[in-house]
Amino acid sequence: MKANVLDLPEKEYLLAGNRGCAGCGLSLAYRHILKALEGKALVTVTAGCLTVIQGMYPLTSVQVPSVNTPFASVGSAASGLVAGLRALRRKDLIVLAFAGDGATCDMGIQALSGAADRATDFIYICDDNEGYMNTGTQRSSSTPFGAITSTTPVRGNMRFAKDMPKIMEDHNIPYVCTTSSSYPLDLYEKMRKAKDIKGTRYVHLYTPCPPGWRFPTAQTVRVGKLAVETAMVVLYEVRDGVFRLTGPSKKMAEEGKTRPVTDYLRLQGRFAKLTEQDERRIQDWATRRWQGYLERDSRSKAAASDVDAQEPSEG
Repeated sequence: MKANVLDLPEKEYLLAGNRGCAGCGLSLAYRHILKALEGKALVTVTAGCLTVIQGMYPLTSVQVPSVNTPFASVGSAASGLVAGLRALRRKDLIVLAFAGDGATCDMGIQALSGAADRATDFIYICDDNEGYMNTGTQRSSSTPFGAITSTTPVRGNMRFAKDMPKIMEDHNIPYVCTTSSSYPLDLYEKMRKAKDIKGTRYVHLYTPCPPGWRFPTAQTVRVGKLAVETAMVVLYEVRDGVFRLTGPSKKMAEEGKTRPVTDYLRLQGRFAKLTEQDERRIQDWATRRWQGYLERDSRSKAAASDVDAQEPSEG
């Protein structure tokens, strides 16, 4: 059953007064993540935007215990916390590992891959704001093509982003999904689902960043929605190898249309140096990738129909 705002717990685990930037997409997402887990989480987080939101000891607006780790080690820290809870026979807490795209796709991929290979029982969330936003807006391997960063200031980034969810899916873990802070109910549903699955679960969370992406702080939700509506970001889940589109991406597939990528790109100052040729290249990339997801979704539906057809009828 799909969640609606009336289903959300009233209790807040992220209180007002955190140190996040104005318009921070991560603050919106983190609020709904903790609600989905009902606050029963032990969080380990790398240096990054979430450590800023949580604040400096001894003051914090977050009502769950957390462990701060260096950039590359959150997968290892999560493994240690899982082992510690097991030794204490604690079954009331879920270990939640949180890292940015730089600490996931770049520096932390080894520790994450190792934890997934061991089938460590935890939820890993990659907070993807498409760059090292907390340390000066440097390029990461998740930075999109054409984006201006402090390390690609002249022409913008000339490589397309790494497909981290696909890499994690290839680890044969039980649950992989993509989410967006602009669609909190879709995020809430997926976190509720991930909570009840055992093993390594990977959640890729897209979070628009006003200062890093160069758009007005009041436009955070709009920019995130346009990312999905233009298929620059596609919302889906893979459970036990079965793929399906979700939320607005599912609706777009049913309606058979997406918006042009320029609707998304031209709202952001980080894409100010794109040429028309660059925009066409990005559109071609988004169209090909979207078509691949549509085909995969269709194959999953066809396979499910075949299974249903083979089920013996009653009577």
